[in-house]
Amino acid sequence: MILQSQESLEMLVMVSRLLSSKLDISELLLTIMRLASRVVGAERASLYLLDEKAQELYFDVALGLPEDVQKMRFKLGEGIAGTCAKEGRSLIINDVAADPRHAQKVDNKSGFVTRALLTCPMIIKGKVIGVVQAINKADGDFSETDKNNFEAFASQAAIGIENSRLFATVKEEKRKLEIIFKRIKEGAVLTTPEGEILILNYSASLYLEYEKYKFTNIKQALEHFVLKPAFENIMSAEGAVSRFEMIREKPKRFYMDGSAIKLFTEDKDGNSRVEGLLWVLSDVTAQKLEEYMARNFLSLISHKFKTPLASINGYSQILKDEAAAKNLPELVQKSAETIFAQGGKLGCLVETLLDFVTIDSMDETCINKTEFEVSEVFNEGVEAVKTRFRNMEGLTFKVVVPEPIKLKADKNLVRNALKCLLDNAVKFNPAKDKLIIVSAQEKDGCALLSVGDNGPGIPGEELSNIFNKFYQVEASFTGQVEGWGLGLALVRKVADVHHGQVSVKSQLQKGSAFTLVLPQ
Repeated sequence: MILQSQESLEMLVMVSRLLSSKLDISELLLTIMRLASRVVGAERASLYLLDEKAQELYFDVALGLPEDVQKMRFKLGEGIAGTCAKEGRSLIINDVAADPRHAQKVDNKSGFVTRALLTCPMIIKGKVIGVVQAINKADGDFSETDKNNFEAFASQAAIGIENSRLFATVKEEKRKLEIIFKRIKEGAVLTTPEGEILILNYSASLYLEYEKYKFTNIKQALEHFVLKPAFENIMSAEGAVSRFEMIREKPKRFYMDGSAIKLFTEDKDGNSRVEGLLWVLSDVTAQKLEEYMARNFLSLISHKFKTPLASINGYSQILKDEAAAKNLPELVQKSAETIFAQGGKLGCLVETLLDFVTIDSMDETCINKTEFEVSEVFNEGVEAVKTRFRNMEGLTFKVVVPEPIKLKADKNLVRNALKCLLDNAVKFNPAKDKLIIVSAQEKDGCALLSVGDNGPGIPGEELSNIFNKFYQVEASFTGQVEGWGLGLALVRKVADVHHGQVSVKSQLQKGSAFTLVLPQ
């Protein structure tokens, strides 16, 4: 008895080693089948897996069974295997002919005579994943010792199958990820938190000239580009995503937009840590060159318009004044006034275009930061807009700055941004009595400059578009199309060069509020 126990233990140790070494599911199941009969000295063995969705048992591996038998399925509770799976407990039946639960259809189709069965469920994490059967004890009947040994074997088999399935799942996910990673148009580089390159796709290899430099670290890969912000700032940034620009002047001007995305994982205590970085690089050379050409074109035509416009506006004012002074016919007076008014509008449009072209080409190195009181630019902006709309009735401005707020920024740019917001608050407000509220507050080291109105509000579907260049909400909604649609684009650019942001809240028929958030 002691000798038999020793042999059984050695067999189970050997089985455990064999099963733990197999990760391919097909190879593992074949190994389980071949070992199952040896563990308890049976003539043959069967292995059923559970189809959880259909709640049926099926032969995944059926050695020596006819094809039509291999296709058989058993509902939970059907036959001895189905009963074992449903109840989750082992069954010893040394005379199956006397047991009504025994399904004869397998024997009938296979021609094999089943005399005795030892059936054990394969259980992992409390769930039955299948059943393993030893068929016909070669010498005598199946015993409780056989059942204990077979249960130990079934437990090892269940662990092996679960590990194999997990491995297959991970392998398949890795395969899919690699396909996506390699085929995406953008350059993609996966690195360790320190910047060591683990994998890069074809686009990144081309963009960074991997074949030429054979770099192993992302810092080496990017050293041939001018980065904004600098590489050290990208690596030390606290946010989950750090965006940057890359410029290479030679041998050909090349622009890329980049994002460094932190990949987090959780330790056993639930604490997050950075496991790696995904660098995504997009070629925006064509877009940047197009923007550069557009700015140059807009700048050129704006300057070309200024000289003739100055003459038109100057002489039209003389004509208007002379027509009024000499009491010329009404048609002459109205014509002169119209020419003068429309010339003034065209002059404002050209000035707006010039302002935008100038600001749009700026970056943070071009701005002139000085310290000033927010209330100063508020008052200057309000006075400028009041002057422009001096003939408009029912226009009320309210400035709310509870306490002095200092801001270190480019005062001219901030004033221009506020003028754009104030200008829009008046222009796109069809109300008879227009109320514009200008307010400021400090929060988390930032100055929040807000311009609110009692206008018609902005439809929700338009909110994501209104800061785009040359975009205006439909005239049928606003009742107004005057201007280029550049005001809010200019406001966003002012926010960007100061590392700030601009946001809007709006409610139909109640009004809108734009907030410029600038670091102090």
